[in-house]
Amino acid sequence: MNSMPLLRIVPPVVRIARRPQRMVERQLMCYRRTWPILLSGFFEPLFYLLSIRVGLGKLVGDVKVGGRILGYAEFVAPAMMASSAMNGAVYDSTMNVFHKLKYARVYDAVLATPMGIGDVALGEITWALIRGLLYSCAFLLTMIVLGLASSPWIVLSLPICVLIGFAFAAVGMASTTYMRGWTDFEFVPTATMPLFLFSATFYPISSYGSWAWVVQLSPLYHGVALVRAANAGQSSWGNVGHVGFLLTMAFAGLWVVSRRLQSLLVK
Repeated sequence: MNSMPLLRIVPPVVRIARRPQRMVERQLMCYRRTWPILLSGFFEPLFYLLSIRVGLGKLVGDVKVGGRILGYAEFVAPAMMASSAMNGAVYDSTMNVFHKLKYARVYDAVLATPMGIGDVALGEITWALIRGLLYSCAFLLTMIVLGLASSPWIVLSLPICVLIGFAFAAVGMASTTYMRGWTDFEFVPTATMPLFLFSATFYPISSYGSWAWVVQLSPLYHGVALVRAANAGQSSWGNVGHVGFLLTMAFAGLWVVSRRLQSLLVK
């Protein structure tokens, strides 16, 4: 009985999905020979982190956050980890999905099998989520090696990054269903770059003054706040709000994806 309200927020076509793992298997087969592509979304935030660790961090010094004094690299590292999860999920759920939807017609072939719209939506989002998780695992190891992990609770950053990947993959795939051509993808970095720069990534939210409420509208901000809390070993009721924001974003994207694929692929 308690699970019924949760089921109602899941689109009907997704509830009846039975074989989304087949889409994940297909992705694994495709990436066997193109695995270097998986590294593309990891290196950009990693280079940012290394440059801050050996350069900018020395100039900025320490940062006071919530009564704690942190080295600047230690402050920025969790935000870079959240950004890495976002990048992996977004780029896999946009350009790759668009190619398969509009040009390769992969989904038309998939729907000629016993698989349905829900399998396509869940399978693609799951793969984008896995890609984001791979980046997060590699980034976590980098943080530990560089001595930027402040608490053993940093391991909780991995499920948090899964949630970040789920939210951005669902919204990214939903947005892709409205893309008309490759030129529309200029809107992807147009959206993700401001999120990367202005989600309390490089500065404490107190630095934004009266504009702090605008920063809190950024979905990446909520992911950054959760990863920072995990790294600091801190828990608060505010974290529940961050999780709720990302879950709402994820399920909203999932609803749009299922409806759009139904209208685009089922004639």
